[in-house]
Amino acid sequence: MPVRSSNLDDVDAFGDLRAHGSLFGSSALSAPWALHFVDGAPLTLCTVLDGGGWVVPEHGEPEPLNAYDTVVVRGPGTFTFVDEPGTGAEPVACGEHCVEGGTRYRRGWHDPGDGATTVIVGAYPVRGEIGARLLDALPTVLRVAGGGTGDAVLDHLAAEVAVDAPGQQVVLDRLLDWMLVCTLREWFDRPGGEPPAWWTAQRDPVVGHALRLLHAEPAAPWTVGSLAGRTGVSRSTLAKRFTDLVGEPPLTYLTHRRMALAADLLAESGDKTVAEVARTVGYSDAFGFSAAFKRVRGANPSDFRRSAHVR
Repeated sequence: MPVRSSNLDDVDAFGDLRAHGSLFGSSALSAPWALHFVDGAPLTLCTVLDGGGWVVPEHGEPEPLNAYDTVVVRGPGTFTFVDEPGTGAEPVACGEHCVEGGTRYRRGWHDPGDGATTVIVGAYPVRGEIGARLLDALPTVLRVAGGGTGDAVLDHLAAEVAVDAPGQQVVLDRLLDWMLVCTLREWFDRPGGEPPAWWTAQRDPVVGHALRLLHAEPAAPWTVGSLAGRTGVSRSTLAKRFTDLVGEPPLTYLTHRRMALAADLLAESGDKTVAEVARTVGYSDAFGFSAAFKRVRGANPSDFRRSAHVR
């Protein structure tokens, strides 16, 4: 039942959202039940195709989950999916594999069973500076009721997990990506919500275009003038509009974005030299990059890499 997937990017906001080789399954549950998801993944999606139950986070109040409802749980706390709060069922630990009644949940597994509730769970191990920006904008548990754009995705999921066909893994990965994006988008855009500035700025045709350009080409030699030219407005218009909506000027935003990318590269890729990381994020001079990195991050790249590998 757990799903393993790759890094989750913040803005576009989900341009780099990709699942790869997910462990994906569904189960028809008969009450009483209690599935304890023990991994504490940074981001876990739990959705019900039929029936209902409750998601009980490690820290927080239980959330009801009815047919076609979806919740997203932000780690590192764990959570339990139960038939009802206070259930008498013995919790079944679910991690990379979930064993219940002698059956091991595995990739592409589906058991129609005889229960009234069918649940699908997928976990995203969101890592690094880039993913942290999204996680920081989310509560411990967010719930999106059925009836929205995600319903069509769940119809496809229900059909796909019930068959064993060539290419199934690719289909399941993409459906999971689609479902997570639909859920987070509906939550950010809910009436009365307070989405972060980087989310609302994407709605602006000029600033949203500028953000997508900066994210697609972080190493390009951007100036406010060149960015304004690509977005079709004057330099002063872009500078003011971007600062008003994002909260900082375009090139300041770009510097912070580059340093976040660099921090992730330094922490995750031991085979890249500091000079290679510098070029990847738009600096031809490793010394200039190191100075900028230390100014923003408070440590030079080599020291940052060493400390990241010690954690």
